[in-house]
Amino acid sequence: MVRMADVGARERSPGRGVRDWTARHQLVAFFALAYAWSWACWAPLLAGAGGTVLLLLGGFGPLVAAWTVQRLAGESLRPWARAIVRWRVPVRWWAWALGLPALLYAVANLVLGALGREIDWSLALDRAPAYLAGFAFVAVLGGGLEEPGWRGFALPRLQHRLGPLRATALLGLLWGVWHVPLYGPLGFVVPFVLAFFYTPLRNRTGSVLLCVLLHASFTPAQDHLVLLAAKPVHTGLLDVVDLVVLGTYAGAALLVVALTRGRLGAERARGRPLSPAAPPGRPPRAGR
Repeated sequence: MVRMADVGARERSPGRGVRDWTARHQLVAFFALAYAWSWACWAPLLAGAGGTVLLLLGGFGPLVAAWTVQRLAGESLRPWARAIVRWRVPVRWWAWALGLPALLYAVANLVLGALGREIDWSLALDRAPAYLAGFAFVAVLGGGLEEPGWRGFALPRLQHRLGPLRATALLGLLWGVWHVPLYGPLGFVVPFVLAFFYTPLRNRTGSVLLCVLLHASFTPAQDHLVLLAAKPVHTGLLDVVDLVVLGTYAGAALLVVALTRGRLGAERARGRPLSPAAPPGRPPRAGR
């Protein structure tokens, strides 16, 4: 009788109830916790208080949420952690992570030049130190540390349920809306489009580290690689430069979707989407 009572007490304990619910609703718990952590940190910024510390602390929301949900669900953290430090991948994917943003901005600058804007290509060399400093900061302390949450935790689970295209669209939207307190009502647009560049990288390499580096490449590219000879004057919510950059992103994202036939680097295992535990690019063998 005592043992049965103990079992019943454990089953009714609030802590066990939270763990059980989290295990059954991992994605809901992840997004709820990521938003709650980050937006609570950023709320004072909207009132002009807080400063850099709260800005950076809020950026840890997705990472904290991914770690917490897996712990509460009783899952091993090792596969997640291994993906965060996985660096042995084909060289072409290193080129994707480090070079794709610069390539996209080269295209955007060519379009701006064709539209009559004066482009000073020598600015790229002048701005290289600032670019590299921004890259290092984002990779170590900034937005790159969101990736263990978005691409390390959420993307594989969403793909398992929705397939790669719909999963990327949904994650891109939720990732974008998460930025709204920082960038305003349209702050979700660019992250939504950029999400389509991260999914093939994650699927073909299994590396979250390279997603961190891609994030760290995009941020300083946005800050330093529009090479207008004259400093642009912003006259509205969106101007020509913004539209050209967004159009370049969108065109390249559509090209990625078309070239991968909507699979975005994901492969099928025996006619079904891979589970979150299956290594990207390596479907499980028959009988396993």
